[in-house]
Amino acid sequence: MSDPAVLSSLDARGVATVTFNRPEVNNAYNAELLQGVLAGLDSFSSNPAVRVVVLKGAGRHFQAGADLKWINSVRPQSPEVNLAASRTTADAVDRLNRLPVPVVALVQGGCFGGGTGIVSACDVVIAADNAIFSIAEVRWGLHAGIIIPQLNDAIGVRQVRRYALTGERFGADEARRIGLVHEVVPLADLDVRGAQLVAQILENSSAAMAKTKQHILEHAWGGFGSSSGRSIGRATYDALVQSHADARQTSDAAEGLVSFAEKRSARWAPKPT
Repeated sequence: MSDPAVLSSLDARGVATVTFNRPEVNNAYNAELLQGVLAGLDSFSSNPAVRVVVLKGAGRHFQAGADLKWINSVRPQSPEVNLAASRTTADAVDRLNRLPVPVVALVQGGCFGGGTGIVSACDVVIAADNAIFSIAEVRWGLHAGIIIPQLNDAIGVRQVRRYALTGERFGADEARRIGLVHEVVPLADLDVRGAQLVAQILENSSAAMAKTKQHILEHAWGGFGSSSGRSIGRATYDALVQSHADARQTSDAAEGLVSFAEKRSARWAPKPT
């Protein structure tokens, strides 16, 4: 029997830990991992004993975005199946964003594609000095539409326009400069610094933090469902999900995913001179 894709635990202080547990594929997400995240978040949001959630990745990397083998298995299926896959992905990020307790992400190694959406939906992000980030979906003929609202909140439209269009990688210091992460520490100190921050959070009133987070989100771009502030509406959210699903079934996506698997440039890349 294989290990679960997501590990969840809750200690006596009310500290819940969620660990992406697919280190053999750099914690790339598939249906199993997404369902594990959703199940964990559902249990935490309904459990008054949970006071803070810590998000981690097993192994060398935090989260490498979508598992392209899974994407390729979904892509040729019906539009309805593709829409369901995109909605599950979007719901996982959105539910993480709106969890009524503080969420702390501890990031090491690679954090790519959907991984950047995950950290942008967290309240506090601490990165190891070896962390590398990218919003690289356009390289494979896809787009990051379902995480754009959270990314706009975290790093601003100006930075999203650069990194979501270039697909370039950037390091931990640049991630801190643009606001994607709050602190950068040596890799050996990542867990220690995370524990210090959790201890600080546990000094605070859970009810007060929940209300504070609610008000922050009511006046933010990220997430949906609020009739006040600047939160996007359900229709806009649904349109992003639909566009994300549609992109997966285009000819560009087919070529981009094949080129990635074959470790070659896509047909639209300039030929070497």
